[in-house]
Amino acid sequence: MSGRRPAPPGPLGPLGPLGVVLVMALAAACRQRPAPPAPDVAARVGGGEIRYAEFQEYLSHTMGDADTLVASDVLSQLFDQFLEERLLLQLAVDRRLVHAGSLPRQAIDALLRQAGGAPLAAAEIAAYYSQHREEFSRPERVRLRQILTEDRRTALQAQQAIARGEDFAVVARRLSHDASASAGGYQGELARADLPPAFVDIIFALRPGEVSRVVPAGYGFHLFQVVERLPAEVVALAEARAEIADRLRRQQADRLLAALVRQARGDYNPRVYERNLPFNYEGSYSETHLHEPARPARPVRPAPDGAADDGAAPAPAPPPAR
Repeated sequence: MSGRRPAPPGPLGPLGPLGVVLVMALAAACRQRPAPPAPDVAARVGGGEIRYAEFQEYLSHTMGDADTLVASDVLSQLFDQFLEERLLLQLAVDRRLVHAGSLPRQAIDALLRQAGGAPLAAAEIAAYYSQHREEFSRPERVRLRQILTEDRRTALQAQQAIARGEDFAVVARRLSHDASASAGGYQGELARADLPPAFVDIIFALRPGEVSRVVPAGYGFHLFQVVERLPAEVVALAEARAEIADRLRRQQADRLLAALVRQARGDYNPRVYERNLPFNYEGSYSETHLHEPARPARPVRPAPDGAADDGAAPAPAPPPAR
């Protein structure tokens, strides 16, 4: 009796039906896996890539000096602010408030105009004044002029000219080397805390119109004149009203921007490619912070000089090759 021969293996070999399913699933997964970003791509917002060169340009506008060394934590904050501006720009474009080539500032203004905001009530301003009354107190102040010379001889010449009746401001314009010389040496309204400790007692001992003796310093010689003395006071609500309204409007705008950033962050799923950044990114868009609430957007401020530390990196450094 002849037995049945086993069927020859098909083109898929001995995998069998389960093996075929696994192979097909693997192939599909490979097709769906996104390609890694190019080395110069710093982030992605929605479907758009953001190149590191765009952040470099942002830094040059924000900080001015491209050679300044900046600590990684400061660079991280700046990068987050840059990314949030791009998020808000995309949101404004999608709402048809601005066109795609608009500046982020134009987008933010358009979004705030659309959001509006409740008008400030007089009671709200009065309540703020009551709660922050100490912020509207003013210490004793003087309105001050000075003459600064490089040598004692010139300072004595200035002193003698004033003693003969020449106006202090005129002498300052002629003999002072201070930056305020063209304004007659006027320094503005100053409290004790605004002055170098070595000058405080000398200046606050002067009567209005009185001129000090020649005061030596490590960088030259001073003559001071008190133009007016202003007593300590608390600014009245009527006088503080405009300043308070401005503060409250800024707070309102900050809250609106924070809400808009949260919405844009959810809509566009921003991602930072940390390995493509030439500094140690510590911002709120890192993988470890993806599920944290978005920070409020805020105006960008230049990093202070000397902010670099052991982790500092040159702000404009190109991304490393991969």
